[in-house]
Amino acid sequence: MQFSFKKFLPHVLVLVGFVVVSLAYFSPVLQGKAIFQNDIKQYIGMSKQQTDFRAKTGEETYWINNAFGGMPTYQLGAKYPHNYIKKLDLSLRFLPRPADYLFLYLLSFYILLLVLKVDFKLAAIGALAFGFSTYLIIILGVGHNSKAHAIAYMPLVLSGILLTFQRKYISGFLLTTVAMGLEIVSNHFQMTYYLLLLVIVLGIVYLIDAFKKKLLPHYFKSVGILVLAVVLSIGLNATGVLATQEYVKESTRGKSELTINADGSPKEVTSGLDRDYITQFSYGLVETFNLFIPRFMGGGNSENVGKDSNTYDAYRKLGASHAQALEASEHAPMYWGKQPIVEAPAYVGAVVIFLFVLALFLVKGRLKWWLVGGTIMSLLLSYGKNLSFLTDFFIDYVPLYNKFRAVSSIQVILELCIPILAIFALVRLLNDFEKKEEKLKALKNTTIITGGLALIFLLFKNSLFDFSGASDGFYVQNYGPDFISAIKDDRKTVFTEDTLRTLILVLLSAGVVFMFLKEKLKEKWLLIAFEALILFDLIGVDRRYVNNDDFVSSIKVNKPFTANNADKEILSDTGHFRVFDIAGASEPTKASYYHNSLNGYNAAELKRYREVFDFHVAKNNINVLNMLNTRYLIAQNEEGVFPYKNEDANGNAWFVEKLRVVESANEEIKLLDSLDNKRIAIYARTEGLLKNERGRSFELDSLASITLEEFRPNYLKYESNNPNEGFAVFSEIYYGNGWKTDIDGEEASHMRVNYTLRGMKIPEGKHVIEFRFDPDVVKTGSSIALGSSILLGLLLLSGLFFGYKKKQKESA
Repeated sequence: MQFSFKKFLPHVLVLVGFVVVSLAYFSPVLQGKAIFQNDIKQYIGMSKQQTDFRAKTGEETYWINNAFGGMPTYQLGAKYPHNYIKKLDLSLRFLPRPADYLFLYLLSFYILLLVLKVDFKLAAIGALAFGFSTYLIIILGVGHNSKAHAIAYMPLVLSGILLTFQRKYISGFLLTTVAMGLEIVSNHFQMTYYLLLLVIVLGIVYLIDAFKKKLLPHYFKSVGILVLAVVLSIGLNATGVLATQEYVKESTRGKSELTINADGSPKEVTSGLDRDYITQFSYGLVETFNLFIPRFMGGGNSENVGKDSNTYDAYRKLGASHAQALEASEHAPMYWGKQPIVEAPAYVGAVVIFLFVLALFLVKGRLKWWLVGGTIMSLLLSYGKNLSFLTDFFIDYVPLYNKFRAVSSIQVILELCIPILAIFALVRLLNDFEKKEEKLKALKNTTIITGGLALIFLLFKNSLFDFSGASDGFYVQNYGPDFISAIKDDRKTVFTEDTLRTLILVLLSAGVVFMFLKEKLKEKWLLIAFEALILFDLIGVDRRYVNNDDFVSSIKVNKPFTANNADKEILSDTGHFRVFDIAGASEPTKASYYHNSLNGYNAAELKRYREVFDFHVAKNNINVLNMLNTRYLIAQNEEGVFPYKNEDANGNAWFVEKLRVVESANEEIKLLDSLDNKRIAIYARTEGLLKNERGRSFELDSLASITLEEFRPNYLKYESNNPNEGFAVFSEIYYGNGWKTDIDGEEASHMRVNYTLRGMKIPEGKHVIEFRFDPDVVKTGSSIALGSSILLGLLLLSGLFFGYKKKQKESA
């Protein structure tokens, strides 16, 4: 027992160190503060109805009405029965947010390097190099929590895969199952998909290596075990996976039936997102050097250049006061790349890049090639439309690639690969696989490449670049040419400062290695020096963008919106209706926080609703606003924000005189512009229960009525009274997977009408109509998740038993 304690003590100390480092970087959490994250602010607005319902009833609703007219909660943090892998995830994230994600970065990467048989001291340095990579810190600052969550588990998944290929089949299978289960539970399928691409690269490299070494049986045995592990991990997350698979077809990620855009132009028909939308955030070819020099392209769209800057002077010359000029210079448009918005550069680190290049000369074998292959793949695909032939090939032919936007985010793969290989440069320096002469030669070449590159940029920047940005025309038009000249001068300044900074760090790194190879520096001091250099390098850049100033009172984070007079007036109306916020473009989910809103903020809303929004709602088409039961519009004039009450809203449900068939989705959505939707409902010929009919007329009695008597997010109860058979339209968003309908307690059916609403035939007389959102996918998935969890538990116990027996035999 004493031996075991000594064996694990270093790892325990490292993990305690990770906790301390995570809390130290985000130290305001110790004062009860929380980081202000804009995306989380919007998420809170979106999920308010869901969380309120959960708190009030203790139950879970899988449908909300407070955003986008109504949508499932599958991508809004829905909680599912028997989701035990989620409980494990929550246990691992025991630190206050966002320190919990930073700790996960460090822990997961540390385990990966240990699996790769790296000494714990080097593994700890590698974990710090990965965890403080600028992009990984930035996404915590802006609130991309699910992305950070998924990235944090990537190294852990690779650990399980590598263990399996190391012939540790049982531990490899179990770790892969748990790690992949945690990866999936993070619910960021884009990041998980990118991890899959890296695993494919790894698999190809290992296949070639196995073929050369005549180890194909072992290779395919390992692959088979890993496939089983992934299947079981999906089973642990069955509910979320099945619900997402079902929902994605109806979301903006699915195929549209339209062949026209909102402006009438032809629409590219794809099974996923539009090509332009996918490639909107494409990394520039020259922008690559941001990985090595932080503000190579100016940094972010809003950089603090201070009062001693040309930007400050330019604002003063335009008549701004000291305070105004200072405020503007703290948010200067330094970024001059081609992406629309960049919060900060995706900086990997000058020291880490130096070690990565050094490793290219020192490291041999399959480890090097799958890491280099993953890095190159990641970089090339991040170029998007700037390397269109490759991107178009992936969009057109690689399964699921067209489901994801912001191609530049695939750089998370190189941000994972580069630190791994960089640490192996130190591993090779410390062992005797290469002669000292070879190490010195590698050091010389690395210094020439990295230092020389920085020196060239420093000396020839004016010849190589003009420092002009894509949005400079706006500033010329509004502020004049002298203003943009001042901005360019500041761009040159930050470029020079950071290039010089990188050059110094390269030379310091080279000097440390040189002194070690000349035996003037011991191994201990080599490691201390590189740990210090890496932390100084990365944290110095990270703190420019995410620091203590980003933390506010936790109350402000948890309750990010304040009701204005318009909100208060609308809240006094206790009916069931919708609100369209025209005035709140900068806060798209504020209306969702207080009301049932047509607005919202989510990357995967219902496709048909988004199309109706783009074609009609965004253009304030009152005809469509009426059919969506929009009783209030929040508008703004010179006196401020005010609520406009729309007296012509159709209400919760109404009987129509005619049901009309149209030939296509194009015709259906265009007709909404002029349709008398209080009298007529339309549906495309391919739709619903009446697809074989040419349409119908209904005798509408003046006393016929249908009223909403009870409403909850997942339940609606209507009472109808009609002397004739009628057809009712409900101002509720149609979603065919989960909404179940009863008439007087007997199962009934409804259909989609008016492109995005619900409609149904109702018999003559008095009736009670009920809608319940009770998705079968949740029941099915929960049963699979329970079975998978039980199976994993049995396998874990079996693994422990066999491991114990094996140790007994070895010690006998």
